[in-house]
Amino acid sequence: MSGKGKAAFIGLGVMGYPMAGHLAAAGYDMTVYNRTAEKALKWAAEHRGETAETPALAAENADFVFTCVGNDDDLRAVVLGEDGIFAGMKPGAILIDNTTTSADVARELEKLARKQESGFLDAPVSGGQAGAENAALTVMVGGQAEVFSKAEDAMKSYGKAVTHMGPPGAGQLSKMVNQICIAGLVQALSEGLNFAQKAGLDGELLLEVISKGAAQSWQMENRGKTMLRNEFDFGFAVDWMRKDLGICLEEANRNGTRLPVTALVDQFYKEVQLRGGERFDTSSLMMLLSSGDQS
Repeated sequence: MSGKGKAAFIGLGVMGYPMAGHLAAAGYDMTVYNRTAEKALKWAAEHRGETAETPALAAENADFVFTCVGNDDDLRAVVLGEDGIFAGMKPGAILIDNTTTSADVARELEKLARKQESGFLDAPVSGGQAGAENAALTVMVGGQAEVFSKAEDAMKSYGKAVTHMGPPGAGQLSKMVNQICIAGLVQALSEGLNFAQKAGLDGELLLEVISKGAAQSWQMENRGKTMLRNEFDFGFAVDWMRKDLGICLEEANRNGTRLPVTALVDQFYKEVQLRGGERFDTSSLMMLLSSGDQS
């Protein structure tokens, strides 16, 4: 065993695969599980790790167990039940969930973890596939402070900014704010660039200029030029953004927050889906404007 201890990673998608790799590179003895076993075997061959047939077996003897799956139901499926993570976790181990889920499921699982004398952190991430590959994710963490302090170093294997946001659920609520802000920003950037094209401006020159001022954003720097070229086949998929915005709108309905722009942009993303753009990058809002169909 390495000095870092044992860790398990459940869910080797476009985010989880490189995140698990960074944990291995940091010195953790890794065991991985993925619904598609071939992907787990491929990861284990690349990183000299082990594979397990169930989440419970992956979690056995691990000090830290990480999850990065699809949604609330997917998370419950890998955590609960006789083959789930909780069935295999030892007392004192910590489950760190990097999925974007509801705050409710985070609080639910944190309570169950405490009952079996283990820890749980809701730790959704921002930064996309590139952030995962470059160990440059922003990690927003909810949970008990003492549990966070034990797991912070492990999360820094893949995160450039790892911040304790508050009690259980606070990480997921923070990620909701992140997605609300991004939704409005991408729509505004799409409108601005479409306006520039219709006005006959040099789009790339325009980006160079306004990115030096108050309009600058990560989206502008990383997606502005590809939006001008109508290239949307990379990055964070529309399907996942709609899942996240649905969580935001449900929480807003519960706490009485008004999200008129978010609700409108969610419907624009629905239109992108209907046009076959389910796996397009979220910057594909631009295509609706360029075709003249947003109103």
